[in-house]
Amino acid sequence: MDIEEILQTDIDKKEKLHYLITLYGNDVLKISYIYLKNIQLAEDVTQDVFLRCLEQLDNFKGNSSYKTWVIRITVNRCKDVLKSWSYRNLILLESFSYFKDKNTNYVDPLHNTEDYSLSEKVMQLPIKLREVIILFYYEDFTIDEISKILKINPNTVKSRMHRGRERLKKIILEGRNNNG
Repeated sequence: MDIEEILQTDIDKKEKLHYLITLYGNDVLKISYIYLKNIQLAEDVTQDVFLRCLEQLDNFKGNSSYKTWVIRITVNRCKDVLKSWSYRNLILLESFSYFKDKNTNYVDPLHNTEDYSLSEKVMQLPIKLREVIILFYYEDFTIDEISKILKINPNTVKSRMHRGRERLKKIILEGRNNNG
Protein backbone atom coordinates (compact mmCIF):
# COMPACT_ATOMS: atom_id res chain seq x y z
CA MET A 1 0.00 0.00 0.00
CA ASP A 2 1.52 3.36 -0.99
CA ILE A 3 1.21 6.59 0.97
CA GLU A 4 -1.69 7.94 -1.09
CA GLU A 5 -3.69 4.79 -0.30
CA ILE A 6 -2.73 4.91 3.38
CA LEU A 7 -3.85 8.53 3.62
CA GLN A 8 -7.20 7.65 2.01
CA THR A 9 -7.97 5.16 4.78
CA ASP A 10 -9.87 6.01 7.96
CA ILE A 11 -6.86 6.74 10.15
CA ASP A 12 -7.18 9.79 12.38
CA LYS A 13 -5.99 13.25 11.37
CA LYS A 14 -2.96 13.26 13.65
CA GLU A 15 -1.71 9.99 12.18
CA LYS A 16 -2.22 11.33 8.65
CA LEU A 17 -0.31 14.45 9.63
CA HIS A 18 2.49 12.28 11.00
CA TYR A 19 2.72 10.52 7.62
CA LEU A 20 2.75 13.84 5.78
CA ILE A 21 5.50 15.27 7.99
CA THR A 22 7.59 12.11 7.71
CA LEU A 23 7.27 11.97 3.94
CA TYR A 24 7.26 15.61 2.95
CA GLY A 25 8.83 17.51 5.85
CA ASN A 26 12.25 17.77 4.24
CA ASP A 27 10.73 18.81 0.91
CA VAL A 28 8.69 21.53 2.60
CA LEU A 29 11.74 22.81 4.49
CA LYS A 30 13.90 22.78 1.38
CA ILE A 31 11.34 24.57 -0.79
CA SER A 32 10.73 27.11 1.97
CA TYR A 33 14.45 27.76 2.21
CA ILE A 34 14.74 28.09 -1.56
CA TYR A 35 12.06 30.77 -1.52
CA LEU A 36 13.09 32.61 1.62
CA LYS A 37 16.88 32.08 1.75
CA ASN A 38 16.65 32.09 5.54
CA ILE A 39 16.69 28.85 7.50
CA GLN A 40 14.82 30.19 10.54
CA LEU A 41 12.00 31.56 8.39
CA ALA A 42 11.95 28.30 6.42
CA GLU A 43 11.57 26.33 9.65
CA ASP A 44 8.74 28.62 10.78
CA VAL A 45 6.99 28.24 7.44
CA THR A 46 7.41 24.47 7.63
CA GLN A 47 5.61 24.43 10.98
CA ASP A 48 2.90 26.73 9.62
CA VAL A 49 2.42 24.51 6.57
CA PHE A 50 1.83 21.39 8.62
CA LEU A 51 -0.50 23.22 11.01
CA ARG A 52 -2.51 24.33 7.98
CA CYS A 53 -2.45 20.77 6.66
CA LEU A 54 -3.89 19.55 9.97
CA GLU A 55 -6.60 22.22 9.86
CA GLN A 56 -7.46 21.55 6.20
CA LEU A 57 -7.03 17.76 6.06
CA ASP A 58 -10.79 17.20 6.03
CA ASN A 59 -11.09 19.59 3.09
CA PHE A 60 -8.60 17.72 0.90
CA LYS A 61 -10.58 16.86 -2.23
CA GLY A 62 -8.14 14.44 -3.82
CA ASN A 63 -7.86 16.43 -7.06
CA SER A 64 -4.09 16.08 -6.78
CA SER A 65 -1.63 13.98 -4.82
CA TYR A 66 -1.01 14.79 -1.16
CA LYS A 67 2.53 15.87 -2.08
CA THR A 68 1.23 18.36 -4.65
CA TRP A 69 -1.28 19.66 -2.10
CA VAL A 70 1.37 20.09 0.62
CA ILE A 71 3.82 21.77 -1.76
CA ARG A 72 1.10 24.15 -2.99
CA ILE A 73 0.40 25.16 0.63
CA THR A 74 4.15 25.64 1.09
CA VAL A 75 4.54 27.83 -1.98
CA ASN A 76 1.53 29.95 -1.02
CA ARG A 77 2.79 30.40 2.54
CA CYS A 78 6.25 31.38 1.27
CA LYS A 79 4.71 33.94 -1.07
CA ASP A 80 2.72 35.36 1.86
CA VAL A 81 5.93 35.70 3.87
CA LEU A 82 7.75 37.34 0.95
CA LYS A 83 4.94 39.93 0.71
CA SER A 84 4.94 40.66 4.43
CA TRP A 85 6.35 43.87 5.82
CA SER A 86 8.55 42.08 8.34
CA TYR A 87 10.22 39.94 5.69
CA ARG A 88 10.94 42.87 3.39
CA ASN A 89 12.70 44.62 6.26
CA LEU A 90 14.96 41.73 7.24
CA ILE A 91 18.59 41.49 6.16
CA LEU A 92 19.02 37.97 4.85
CA LEU A 93 22.51 36.66 5.52
CA GLU A 94 21.84 32.92 5.60
CA SER A 95 23.93 30.55 3.51
CA PHE A 96 23.60 26.94 2.42
CA SER A 97 25.77 25.77 5.31
CA TYR A 98 22.92 26.42 7.74
CA PHE A 99 20.62 24.18 5.73
CA LYS A 100 22.21 20.96 6.95
CA ASP A 101 20.75 19.75 10.21
CA LYS A 102 23.01 17.22 11.90
CA ASN A 103 20.11 15.86 13.95
CA THR A 104 18.16 14.53 10.96
CA ASN A 105 18.76 12.02 8.24
CA TYR A 106 18.04 14.69 5.65
CA VAL A 107 20.31 14.73 2.63
CA ASP A 108 20.11 17.92 0.61
CA PRO A 109 20.11 17.27 -3.14
CA LEU A 110 21.46 20.77 -3.67
CA HIS A 111 24.60 19.69 -1.82
CA ASN A 112 24.80 16.32 -3.52
CA THR A 113 25.17 17.56 -7.05
CA GLU A 114 28.55 17.00 -8.63
CA ASP A 115 29.01 20.71 -8.95
CA TYR A 116 27.94 22.53 -5.79
CA SER A 117 28.53 25.85 -7.54
CA LEU A 118 25.63 25.01 -9.87
CA SER A 119 23.29 24.99 -6.87
CA GLU A 120 24.62 28.38 -5.82
CA LYS A 121 24.01 29.69 -9.32
CA VAL A 122 20.44 28.36 -9.30
CA MET A 123 19.88 30.34 -6.10
CA GLN A 124 20.92 33.51 -7.99
CA LEU A 125 17.97 33.19 -10.37
CA PRO A 126 14.89 35.37 -9.83
CA ILE A 127 12.28 33.52 -7.76
CA LYS A 128 9.88 32.91 -10.66
CA LEU A 129 12.60 31.17 -12.66
CA ARG A 130 14.23 29.50 -9.66
CA GLU A 131 11.01 27.90 -8.40
CA VAL A 132 10.27 26.06 -11.65
CA ILE A 133 13.89 24.92 -12.05
CA ILE A 134 13.96 23.58 -8.48
CA LEU A 135 10.56 21.90 -8.68
CA PHE A 136 11.38 20.26 -12.01
CA TYR A 137 15.02 19.27 -11.66
CA TYR A 138 15.44 18.80 -7.91
CA GLU A 139 11.94 17.74 -6.84
CA ASP A 140 11.05 15.76 -10.00
CA PHE A 141 7.63 17.33 -10.49
CA THR A 142 6.12 17.23 -13.96
CA ILE A 143 5.17 20.35 -15.91
CA ASP A 144 1.50 19.74 -15.07
CA GLU A 145 2.22 19.26 -11.35
CA ILE A 146 4.28 22.47 -11.26
CA SER A 147 1.43 24.22 -13.04
CA LYS A 148 -0.99 23.09 -10.31
CA ILE A 149 1.39 23.93 -7.47
CA LEU A 150 2.10 27.45 -8.74
CA LYS A 151 -1.39 27.95 -10.19
CA ILE A 152 -0.01 28.99 -13.58
CA ASN A 153 -0.52 27.74 -17.12
CA PRO A 154 1.68 24.77 -18.18
CA ASN A 155 3.00 26.90 -21.06
CA THR A 156 4.07 29.52 -18.53
CA VAL A 157 5.97 26.80 -16.66
CA LYS A 158 7.72 25.79 -19.89
CA SER A 159 8.53 29.40 -20.70
CA ARG A 160 9.96 30.05 -17.24
CA MET A 161 11.99 26.85 -17.42
CA HIS A 162 13.43 27.92 -20.76
CA ARG A 163 14.23 31.42 -19.48
CA GLY A 164 15.66 29.93 -16.28
CA ARG A 165 17.96 27.59 -18.20
CA GLU A 166 19.08 30.45 -20.46
CA ARG A 167 19.73 32.74 -17.49
CA LEU A 168 21.59 29.94 -15.70
CA LYS A 169 23.72 29.32 -18.79
CA LYS A 170 24.57 33.03 -18.89
CA ILE A 171 25.48 33.06 -15.17
CA ILE A 172 27.72 30.00 -15.62
CA LEU A 173 29.48 31.47 -18.66
CA GLU A 174 30.02 34.80 -16.88
CA GLY A 175 31.55 32.91 -13.96
CA ARG A 176 33.93 31.07 -16.26
CA ASN A 177 34.95 34.28 -18.02
CA ASN A 178 35.61 36.01 -14.69
CA ASN A 179 37.70 33.10 -13.42
CA GLY A 180 40.05 32.96 -16.31
